[in-house]
Amino acid sequence: MPTTLHRSGGPKPVRFALVGCGRIAQSHIEALQGVPGAKLVIVVETREAAGRAAAEQNGCHLLTDFRDPQIPDLIDAAIICLPPALHHEAARHFLEAGVHVLCEKPLTVSSADAMELVRLSDAKGLTLMMASKFRYVDDVIKTKAITESGILGNIVLYENTFCSKVNMRDRWNSQKAVAGGGVLIDNGSHSVDIARYLLGPIKEVQAQNGIPAQGLEVEETVRLQFRTEGGVIGMVDLSWSISKESDVYISLYGSEGTLHVGWSGSRYRQDGNSKWVSFGAGYNKLHAFKKQIENFVGCVRGQALPLITPEDALASVQVIESAYVSAGKIHWVPVAQPVPQLA
Repeated sequence: MPTTLHRSGGPKPVRFALVGCGRIAQSHIEALQGVPGAKLVIVVETREAAGRAAAEQNGCHLLTDFRDPQIPDLIDAAIICLPPALHHEAARHFLEAGVHVLCEKPLTVSSADAMELVRLSDAKGLTLMMASKFRYVDDVIKTKAITESGILGNIVLYENTFCSKVNMRDRWNSQKAVAGGGVLIDNGSHSVDIARYLLGPIKEVQAQNGIPAQGLEVEETVRLQFRTEGGVIGMVDLSWSISKESDVYISLYGSEGTLHVGWSGSRYRQDGNSKWVSFGAGYNKLHAFKKQIENFVGCVRGQALPLITPEDALASVQVIESAYVSAGKIHWVPVAQPVPQLA
């Protein structure tokens, strides 16, 4: 194995560093292996066992600090899979060093930090992309085409559910200082990005936190309601503590039809027609991750446009940030109770 690599202006492959070897990193590794134009050359991980296993599996270098000054000369791009509280520092470090960045969601914990990264990437002429796997799911892409065709009429109501029982007590995702929040910033970052992709900009939001069934320090069940600039009203249910036992995770209700996006396949039906039209093959995580890497590599080479732009990533952070503000300020209106009759 060579001890040094040199950046070249030549074509392929795009050389990657994977920063962080947690759960989500394994999906990126598998996806990188399936993209001919991408090559993993460095793994950065502070946990020796996890880092060594990933490095040996992929035949690449292992380093323990993403600030190591030799890294920028060895790579073209970095995939950041650190906990959210570290996203801003790591992404800024690589962008300042002239390295393209694919960062796991959320892009950052605060919109001010996200704005800084967007401006920095623009000034440097570098690709900055937030990992948003659902934009690369074929069924979701087809859903966008179907809704834009107008065959469902005007979309009036939107629903999205990511609810699955997961014990989060011993995971960093449930530590506010590390994750920036709970299920709202974790799964909700996907939800608001999907909604923006399908429906356009979100104008206003309202979040309500549910019962803390696991006793976490962060929210574990949330209902998020929103209204888009186009007037569509939406509802998102997020939870680590309940399962809704549904094969559908997105529903769109239009003035002339209905569409459901499911884990195993999707379908739509126009008003006046009793039969559903099936489309897509459902959710394939690896396929979505590979498509994401392919799109990112194409952007790095100047051969493709990003399916998710830096501005999209910033907007996702802004919506989640506003949702947290709304959860702290929500005012409930009591319902008038019947006046008891006198005996």
